[in-house]
Amino acid sequence: MNVLFIGDIVGNIGRKTLKQVLPALKDKYNPHIIIVNGENAAAGRGITKAIAKEFFEWGVHGITMGNHTWDNKDIFEWIDDEPRIVRPANFSSEAPGRGMAIIAANGKKLAIINIQGRAFLPPIDCPFRKADELIEEAGETTKAILVDFHAEATSEKIAMGWYLDGRASVVLGTHTHVQTNDETILPGGTAYITDVGMVGSKEGVLGMEKAAVLHRFLTQLPSRFVVDEGKWHLHGLSLQIDEATGSATKITKIRLTEDEWLVM
Repeated sequence: MNVLFIGDIVGNIGRKTLKQVLPALKDKYNPHIIIVNGENAAAGRGITKAIAKEFFEWGVHGITMGNHTWDNKDIFEWIDDEPRIVRPANFSSEAPGRGMAIIAANGKKLAIINIQGRAFLPPIDCPFRKADELIEEAGETTKAILVDFHAEATSEKIAMGWYLDGRASVVLGTHTHVQTNDETILPGGTAYITDVGMVGSKEGVLGMEKAAVLHRFLTQLPSRFVVDEGKWHLHGLSLQIDEATGSATKITKIRLTEDEWLVM
């Protein structure tokens, strides 16, 4: 099974980049299933029903979220009706939506699980125990299991990789928007990376305009963050999973800039 995962899509520039580049990524990596993180897709915060619809029309099969899941309040009206979107499973049991989905496409089945870390983020339910629960449930349907661990601390992400080694096919980090250089397949067969990265402006700060971010750091005063519209970069992963065992057999980092794209 070939899986393509695209990192946090930030704002309009991130969406435009995905639409522009995704056909070429499909041709190069021949994915059976495409997953994106969409928690920053609407002006940098949250996602809308219209944006999710666009992603699916472009060929995306599943969307993971994160700590900005609820920033667009209309999501409460439709997330229960969209089985292809997962929000952090360790949110309150009263939260709408779901933390796991079985994505079926091109004759393949992939379980996608979204969990959120607790280090430097709100103190929600234990992500490790919730992962235990959902991986056991997913295993009743498919051995191919992808976990998007939306977390701040690298130590917490690395710990989750080791904790799930041999039980999940893939454990990948999102949230910090900076692609790390530690992609590997762990001894138990789990593909791992601390952070996939992002899709959006490479000229801002994590996709946001520099001026407002610098103002906050310099003054400690509130600033209104706006998505930067400078030249883009796109980060993702191409993954190969043995469907019979659930083990990953290959992990390839994807890193592309607008300047590189223009000369391809």
